[in-house]
Amino acid sequence: MEQAQALAIVKSLANGVDPDSGEVFPAEGAYQRPQTVRALYTAVEALERAAQFERRKQQLPAKTGEPWTEDEDRKLLASFDAGNTLGELAMAHQRTQTGIRARLVKYGRLAA
Repeated sequence: MEQAQALAIVKSLANGVDPDSGEVFPAEGAYQRPQTVRALYTAVEALERAAQFERRKQQLPAKTGEPWTEDEDRKLLASFDAGNTLGELAMAHQRTQTGIRARLVKYGRLAA
């Protein structure tokens, strides 16, 4: 089941509505109990945060968060020493400019 589908179902349950039929649950039903409603809304928030995280992750460069190899470090330092900008380095290494900057600080090429 996809996350968006799960979110829609849990939202419907939290709102007291049967996700399949669209009928409102009876007031005495388990889905209408305050603790159950609070738990469902907590689940909705968690699913929304997870979806937001995934959307953000998809917008980041492919290698964001991956460990650096020695070869990649050598290429980064050589490219920086050759005059490439942080933006150019970020694109070449598929990382964020913040990640590039942190690596260059680690190797003493930039001041912290």
